[in-house]
Amino acid sequence: MSTKPELNTAPLPLIPEPVSVRFGNTPAEDWVTSDPFGEVTVGVNKDVPRTDFSITIHKKGASITAGSEAALADGRNAFAQIVHLSAVRSQLAAAATVTTEQPSDPTYRIPALTLNDSPKHAWRGLLVDPARHFLPVEDLKRLITVMAVYRLNVLHLNLTDDQGWRFEVSGYPRLTEVGAWRERTVEGTPQFEGEDTFAEDRHGGFYTQDELRELVQYARSRGVTLVPGVNLPGHAQAAIAAYPNLGNFPKRQLLVRETWGVSDHVLGTSEASFQFVRDVLEQVAEIFDSPFVHVGGEDAPLTEWERSPEARTRREEWGYSRESEILGRFITFAGEVLRDKGKRLAVWDSAALVRIPDDAIVLAGGEPKGVKAATSRGFQTVAAPESVLGLDRVQSRNEPAGAHPVLSLEDVLKASPLPKKLSDEHGKLVLGIEATAFGQFIPTARHLEYMLFPRLVAVAQHAWGSSIDTEELHERLRAHEALLAHLGVESRKILD
Repeated sequence: MSTKPELNTAPLPLIPEPVSVRFGNTPAEDWVTSDPFGEVTVGVNKDVPRTDFSITIHKKGASITAGSEAALADGRNAFAQIVHLSAVRSQLAAAATVTTEQPSDPTYRIPALTLNDSPKHAWRGLLVDPARHFLPVEDLKRLITVMAVYRLNVLHLNLTDDQGWRFEVSGYPRLTEVGAWRERTVEGTPQFEGEDTFAEDRHGGFYTQDELRELVQYARSRGVTLVPGVNLPGHAQAAIAAYPNLGNFPKRQLLVRETWGVSDHVLGTSEASFQFVRDVLEQVAEIFDSPFVHVGGEDAPLTEWERSPEARTRREEWGYSRESEILGRFITFAGEVLRDKGKRLAVWDSAALVRIPDDAIVLAGGEPKGVKAATSRGFQTVAAPESVLGLDRVQSRNEPAGAHPVLSLEDVLKASPLPKKLSDEHGKLVLGIEATAFGQFIPTARHLEYMLFPRLVAVAQHAWGSSIDTEELHERLRAHEALLAHLGVESRKILD
């Protein structure tokens, strides 16, 4: 019968890098426990800054103290990573040891440490896109669990688009009966008209309101906020396919869009269309506890408003001289509805070309310099530059599935999501950063994980904002391959 060696309790490869961490000196200081999550003590101390938390682990136990409930959630998630990394290390050590012993009850050997930490950014987010390709609830839960381990605290769900409407709205049953399904889906990137090829499988799915409420609570219990994305008045072809009277030409029956790109079909200017916006946003506000609701606001072509006699009449009644002002009216109306429900409007920065409410927040989705443009107009801003945080982009040239150009792990590691020259005044308006994974070329939840990880772990470091050398972070990511596998994630391997 062999004797197991002492486990290596060298400092754990934590990501994000804590502001301060000191490990114990010897294995004798380690905490050995069979129930770390049940035995840790936690508490909020109002004398501690609201965003700060500390973790203390010694051979007799562990404790987490924080300045607020939100910081306590961060502390719990940092503690969870410590536990999981310790479990992975123990498993690897056990696998390397030849033994005939029968496995006993699982125990954790967790290195002693004192850790103090606080995030730079309040918004540490990821956008995923069940509108283009549906993502089952259980897969979203797994993603939320892993996000929490890396202290990403916002999951932005793009719930509606031209290619699908993904949640129940009381009073509008055809949104899920019709709008949630497309009969076929274009394959690959768009070609010349008539040359596209299609997968003929019917695709779709939707979330009931009860499923969304339960998912909101699941996320909240892990310190993650679900931000709903409801695209209005553009990206609305699925809704108009379900209810033609919501469009500009009610006698025309559309299909849910089967190709990618931007549809010309936008909401019409009738009272029914504005009532629809109100009904949808009021119900969304009741379902989600997020203080923000994202309505997109971009990609609303003016073509149909230019051609529609009703839109022309309404524009003149409203005293507008340009069709773009109709888009501004929709955005303003959406902001008013949400304000009445205690919520704030969020829009893409391209929507800032029209009038938007002063209390809206802007997601800067182009280049990092978009953050400067949005904050210079006085808007609280989330940096979501696709050029460096667009995780739907291929990771190497030999991967056919994904958007282009290439965005490798090394690119993300070296990324600067925020402008290098941002004044203190404008910097105070930056809420945080958000990676995006639009779903056109991501057909399944497992493929989504492959696209996200390990790049999303590097994003988590950027979002947290603590300082770490790029090469050191790359080496830590290698150690996290085993942790991601332990958490059940289909991660892309880090290649030399």
